[in-house]
Amino acid sequence: MSKKNKHTSALSEQKGVSDPEMTNISSIKNIRNKRRSQPSAEDLISGILKGDVTALSRSITLIESTSSTHLEKANAIIKGCLPYANKSIRIGITGVPGVGKSTFIEAFGNHLTQLNKKVAVLAVDPSSSLTKGSILGDKTRMETLVKNTNAFIRPSASGDSLGGVARKTRETIILCEAAGFDTIIIETVGVGQSETAVHSMVDFFLLLKLAGAGDELQGIKRGIIEMADTIAINKADGDNLKQAKLAKVEFNRALHLYPNKDSNWQPKVTLCSALENEGIDAIWELILAYVNTTSTNGYFENKRQEQNKFWLLQTIEERLKSDFFKQAKIKEALKKQIVLIEAGKTTPFAAADYLLSLS
Repeated sequence: MSKKNKHTSALSEQKGVSDPEMTNISSIKNIRNKRRSQPSAEDLISGILKGDVTALSRSITLIESTSSTHLEKANAIIKGCLPYANKSIRIGITGVPGVGKSTFIEAFGNHLTQLNKKVAVLAVDPSSSLTKGSILGDKTRMETLVKNTNAFIRPSASGDSLGGVARKTRETIILCEAAGFDTIIIETVGVGQSETAVHSMVDFFLLLKLAGAGDELQGIKRGIIEMADTIAINKADGDNLKQAKLAKVEFNRALHLYPNKDSNWQPKVTLCSALENEGIDAIWELILAYVNTTSTNGYFENKRQEQNKFWLLQTIEERLKSDFFKQAKIKEALKKQIVLIEAGKTTPFAAADYLLSLS
């Protein structure tokens, strides 16, 4: 045994620690040191461009962070990745809870990877308004897709603001595209407001429906129907197949009552069974047909340009709001105004005018 080893062994014996335990302690220290040494923005950009999902995940975490230090680093990463973005098909998928979104996305994602596509799934999970917690269970529900080397699944909590998460989702899209993912799927929480936010950042919007839900003639929310480029009636299998076919007829009738879209694309209604893996390929063919139609008539590129303008204004509004509430004098004055409102000595509108006059 060398002098160094003898010294280490003696030290271990003095402290009552065995050699294996010393090795474990050393390993833990190494892990901690690696965690403390954060990669630079340049390192993360380089990793993303090489398709490194670890670098991609760490960068997305920076984007989602509320730390001002992280924001600066995240902006540098987005700027570095931007020249390599905009080379994917962005698909929004929505539907009421229980419609089978996760099962559908898993079947759809696996189908695309079999076509040599690289698929990124960005799923927004609703947060509790009380505990602020979120289950983030999409990776658990998509058991086979999560193991697919050509797929990347990233669940995010919606938090207090769907708009804020939507903005971060949009920035995440840029990073995923730079990492080589050519098909981006965004799953919404299915609560109304999120659909509008997601629609403003995707090329194609797919609405999943269930047969026999009682809203075929009503066409559910008019806004969501108008946003949909295709309606897919899921769980069209077994005893439910007959109902699904009837629902398809009703939805086709409903769609003809809506005005023509600027894209010159006539929304379709189709049947599918994610569980039985049926009709999934037909939906992909519809998406390709849509992209071909809108690319030919110029709508595809125009829509993306309009989306960029929309997100410019949204980002300015959110930044102004954030900067406003960060001011120390606003924080203090806000507390006093709330007390006055509770005492009935001022109105919310007068309080807002006063606070705005301070900035």
